[in-house]
Amino acid sequence: MHASLADIVADAAANSIEARASHVKVDVVEAGGEISLVIADDGKGMDAGTCARAFDPFFTEPGKHDARKVGMGLPFVKQTCEACGGSVSLESEKGRGTTLRCSFRADNIDVPPMGDLAAAVLSLFGFAGDFELVFTHKKGGEEYTISRSELAEAVGGFESVDSLSLAREFLSGQEEALSGQEVAGS
Repeated sequence: MHASLADIVADAAANSIEARASHVKVDVVEAGGEISLVIADDGKGMDAGTCARAFDPFFTEPGKHDARKVGMGLPFVKQTCEACGGSVSLESEKGRGTTLRCSFRADNIDVPPMGDLAAAVLSLFGFAGDFELVFTHKKGGEEYTISRSELAEAVGGFESVDSLSLAREFLSGQEEALSGQEVAGS
């Protein structure tokens, strides 16, 4: 099982990047007693047969992971969603991309903690390749959105320790501001 919701975001968005997406959009929304995650991309997508088997723990897309014959990411996501009174859906079209939608009842005792979204997003931004990733987190009536290109330009890329430190500080500050909104509104 995933240790946190941030792990689900990181795993799903990493799959989008590996699927050669040029645009990945990640939305995390905490509202109305529910937490929803949406990861959408314009990557290579899956045909109907592959998409239908994506939640099977004994299946992985041929050629995706040469050393593995099983794929546990989506089956674990489905198990987590269902255990938390939520749902999961996967929409994909070959050559057009994939969208994963997950929801969790926020008050469910089994919902994983949010985890370190700042670290998860920074790790995704640091992937090699020419792609854009836009991350949005909404909570308590507040939100922030940041794109990979925008943050890379602001901090001078993601290649140096100093740039990574600045990016981490920015993302952590955004997450703390959202958390502070909830406390201030209590």
